[in-house]
Amino acid sequence: MLPLPTVTKYQRRTRYLDSSPRKNVLDTLTRRSRLTNLGVCLLAGLCAISLLYNLRYWALPPKYNNYGLYNQGSLQHENHAHFAVKRPASRKDLDHLIMVPCHSIWKGTKSWLEEKDWQLEPYQKGPGRVRAFYEHAARGAELASHDPHSLLVFSGGQTKSTSTTTEAESYLRLAQASGRLSNPSVSTRATTENYAMDSFQNLLFSIARFYEFTGRYPTKITVVGYEFKRARFTQLHRKAIRWPAQSFHYVGVDPEHDSGSNAVEGERQNGYLPYAKDIYGCHSTLINKRRQRNPFSRFHPYYTSSPQISPLFDWCPGDSEGGGDALFKGTLPWDRTTISISRDV
Repeated sequence: MLPLPTVTKYQRRTRYLDSSPRKNVLDTLTRRSRLTNLGVCLLAGLCAISLLYNLRYWALPPKYNNYGLYNQGSLQHENHAHFAVKRPASRKDLDHLIMVPCHSIWKGTKSWLEEKDWQLEPYQKGPGRVRAFYEHAARGAELASHDPHSLLVFSGGQTKSTSTTTEAESYLRLAQASGRLSNPSVSTRATTENYAMDSFQNLLFSIARFYEFTGRYPTKITVVGYEFKRARFTQLHRKAIRWPAQSFHYVGVDPEHDSGSNAVEGERQNGYLPYAKDIYGCHSTLINKRRQRNPFSRFHPYYTSSPQISPLFDWCPGDSEGGGDALFKGTLPWDRTTISISRDV
C-alpha cells in the first residue's frame, strides 16, 4: 500500500525542517546496516584480548609499585639490563657475614685511643671504653683476614646530630687508618651498613646489606662485640630472626672495667630484659630509643635491595599475635639454606 501523498509530503517537510546535528547523529546511529561474520569475529577478538589483559593485570604483581619504582624483584632479574645489579665475580663465593655493631663515631683524628677522639654519650665515658671500640674493629678485620669467603660489615647509623657521618663509616675509616685493612684481599671485603639504630637492627640490617653487596644471603654469621652483650645477641636477636644456632657465633671483646658486675647488670636492665619483653624492639621504650638515635630521620633502602625479607622489617607482634615476644611466622630465605650449605670455617 502506497503512502498517501499528503503523508509523504509531511515526512519530507519534517526531515527538512529538523536538520540539527543531534538529529543527524541519531539518524546515523539508528540507520539499518549489514554486519558481516568477519566484523563479529573482529569485535569478539578485541573484547577477548582486552579481558585477558585486564585479568593478567589483576592476577600478577604489577611492574611498578605505588611509588613509581621498578618492581623490587626485578632489580636482580637478568632480563632487565637497565635495572639489574652488576656485581664483581669475586663476590659470588662470599657466604660468611662478620658483623661489628658500632657504638660511637670516631672523629677521624690522628689518634683513636682517647675520649676526645670520639663523639661519646656520658655513659660511654670511662677507662678503656674507647679502646674496646677499636678492639672490636680490629678483631673483625682479623677474622675477615682468616676467611676469604667472609664479608666484614661495620653496622651503625648517623646517630649524632653534630656529625655528618655514620658510626659504621667512622669504624671503617678507623680500621683503614690503623692498618687493619692494609691487605687488599681484606679491604675489598669490608663495607658498611649505615642505617641501624640499635643492636637488633645491627644484625637484621647487616644481613640485608650482605645480600645487597653479594646478591645472596649468608650461610654463617659471626658477631664481634661486648662480651656482656653475648646473651642479647645469641638468645634474643638470633631467635627473633630465626637464625640457626649452629651457624651463629659471637666473639666477645671487653675493656677491663666493663667486665665487672656493674656492666653486666646494666646490660641486663637496659638491654636484655627490654628485648626479652619486646623481642623486635618495636614498642614503647625500645622504639623510642631508635627515634632518639635518628636525628636526621634516615630510612633504610632494604625493602628494595633485599625484598625477600621485607616482611620481617615490618613485623611487630601485638596482643593478637601473643605479645611482644611472638616470633615472625613467615618464610625466610635461610629456613632451608643455612643448615644444608653452611661451611665449617
